[in-house]
Amino acid sequence: MSTRPSRRQFLQAAVAAGTTLPMAGEWTATTEAAEKKSANEKLNLAVIGVAGRGGSNLAGVAKENIAVLCDIDSQRLGAAAKKFPRAHTTNDYRRVFDVKNLDGVVVSTPDHMHAIPVATALRNGLAVYCEKPLTHSIHECRTIARLTAERRAVTQMGNQIHNHPLNNYRRTVELVQAGTIGEIRRVHVWQGGGVRVGQRVKNATPPSHVNYDLWLGPAPHRPFHQSHFHFNWRYWWDFGGGQLADFVCHYMDLPYWALGLDYPTRILANGEKGHDGDNQCPMRMKVDYQFAAKGDRPAVHITWYHGGWKPKGAESYGKGSAVLFEGSDGRLLADYTTRKLFMAAGNEARPVKPTIRDSVGHHNEWLAAIRSGDPNTTCNFRYGAKLAECGHLGNLSYRLGKKEITWDAVAAKAVDCPEAASIIKRPYRKGWTL
Repeated sequence: MSTRPSRRQFLQAAVAAGTTLPMAGEWTATTEAAEKKSANEKLNLAVIGVAGRGGSNLAGVAKENIAVLCDIDSQRLGAAAKKFPRAHTTNDYRRVFDVKNLDGVVVSTPDHMHAIPVATALRNGLAVYCEKPLTHSIHECRTIARLTAERRAVTQMGNQIHNHPLNNYRRTVELVQAGTIGEIRRVHVWQGGGVRVGQRVKNATPPSHVNYDLWLGPAPHRPFHQSHFHFNWRYWWDFGGGQLADFVCHYMDLPYWALGLDYPTRILANGEKGHDGDNQCPMRMKVDYQFAAKGDRPAVHITWYHGGWKPKGAESYGKGSAVLFEGSDGRLLADYTTRKLFMAAGNEARPVKPTIRDSVGHHNEWLAAIRSGDPNTTCNFRYGAKLAECGHLGNLSYRLGKKEITWDAVAAKAVDCPEAASIIKRPYRKGWTL
């Protein structure tokens, strides 16, 4: 935020909130990246958001030194603190960056609160792991990608399937890039989930164990209600991006990786709420993405479906969620853990030699990169920002009245569509800045 409390104000607020404080003299600003560490030396990590996906991410880095735990829910924070009793605790993400000698920060907040702590960590020279989607808006994507490149930061976005222990995505990418099914111009991606129906209320009091103002962060103020709180925030534009934003970084990861995609040039979304709740995100959705030709790769048309909508004939594959590559010589169907070839008559699939080394684990890759100083993790924020932007563009088309968008990726603008600006760069609540 633009206004930083004094040390005295922080201490007073922390005591009132029951926050565990460090010993005198231990708070100091972190202004540059930590030195490289040996393989046997534990990293000092802070974790912002400690339950749900945050709990899974905390478990993923638990072998390191968990120096700070941060959560706006004191019950969740207390449960995590019992597992890591030596960690400092706070409900204010800003206090995390007063701790000296941090090596990295794990951010697992709701989408609307990803970008601000991530940007703060990057500006402080720290390595960052952030849950998918990387940000809540296109402007935030571009800002985080720029900071990542400028700082040569070690980053990883939490689309864990990319580094699934079965390595199925790797083997699928190898098949595509070896030309097994020929030239690919068409891809279908479908995901079976919808939304959890929620409601708005005019007046409500948040639970005493929740710092609701900090939870809202830059989002517009609205009265507290469980149907937009823990996990359920995903289905409101103020806090998330619906099913598309939730899963685009998992499923679109496969065609982006295999085909070397960057940004679509045209996007057209259609969808429907299909429920009686107040939340705005659509239950069902179809988004057509057009990607221009690049090098030897032809133009590609990808269609995303969720909420029960699927491509024609998808039922024959028996997959609730999947990616289907259509090539000139056959088709390739894949999901998180399986893949299957359907070769056209007269074509034979030849064995493909593995060219992508097996995963060491999504969190382990990030931790190893911190030790080596190598910023080129497989899901670094430069790549993660492109995946997240793909989802934001689909939602942008839907929110503009199911209007086809011509996307100027260099300028990050929808051509001849000024009404898109307030969604591309969402306004923040007073007192909050990126």
